Amino acid sequence: MTRITLLGPQRNAITVTQELEKLGLPGQIAAITAGWQEREAEDDELQEAIGHRAVNLLLHHRAERMFHEDQELFRAHRSRQDLLRQMQDLYKLRLDAYLDAAQHLFHHSGPPELLDPERRAAVDTLRELDAHHLARIRDVHQRFESEMRPADRWAVAKQRDEIAEILQECQVVAIAGGHVATLLTRIRLLGVDTLLPGKAIVAWSAGAMVLTDQVVLFHDRPPEGPGNAEVLDAGLGLLPGVVALPHATRRLKMDDTARMSLFAQRFGPAMCLALDPFSRARWDGESWDLQSGTWVLANDGHLAAVEQSDL
Repeated sequence: MTRITLLGPQRNAITVTQELEKLGLPGQIAAITAGWQEREAEDDELQEAIGHRAVNLLLHHRAERMFHEDQELFRAHRSRQDLLRQMQDLYKLRLDAYLDAAQHLFHHSGPPELLDPERRAAVDTLRELDAHHLARIRDVHQRFESEMRPADRWAVAKQRDEIAEILQECQVVAIAGGHVATLLTRIRLLGVDTLLPGKAIVAWSAGAMVLTDQVVLFHDRPPEGPGNAEVLDAGLGLLPGVVALPHATRRLKMDDTARMSLFAQRFGPAMCLALDPFSRARWDGESWDLQSGTWVLANDGHLAAVEQSDL
């Protein structure tokens, strides 16, 4: 059974040390820092936090070496990523228009018997668009796997075998944050997702996001102006029915309950889990245990404490 703990961001609120102590599992810990990209080997702070027990899998470095050795795979991968970026742009064209209308409806005042059906219809439209986009993304991934068969390519197999050998000696995997798309593609391409079941996993920030069944990007206060939450990719699916929201109260306009209500209803019935500093949510394969102060975004747009029996 895979035990998973999601933590809040670790930069200024390090809690991974205590969480690993609670797990009480001896031996080395496999560390995934591919989201840091070229800086993934700069793991001194992480090593310090987990007692210098980490074996860094160096997935970003391995992928770059693999692409150098297999140029055909590199070109196919780059082509797939270009296609996904184009699809994301087209999806956002529709998303911006639908969200603009939905937000106006959620902020509009009037009799509930008139507004509620329109709001539900607007939410349904957004859900259909997200599902359509996610289905197209999954189709692109399936075609890549079918056509390129990465597991059968010697450059990939060599790296996967080395990773599998390391993971055999590790009961715990720690997945850090960083660039979520890079982290996700490296984990998937190197087959690490197939080796995670049965391990104890501790993840935070982008590391928490990739474990869900859909990766949702969100930021209501980006430097370039107000942003809209968007489905980026299919996740690894180890935590279905969860939307992970690192730095939720910093990145989301929590004082705009109408906007938050639309967000929660759009991604419902998934649990929109706010992962602020010092948050902790444990999944034992059957049920959730949320630490006091770890919140869920409710359909009314407020953050709510949730009892285990309610999850």
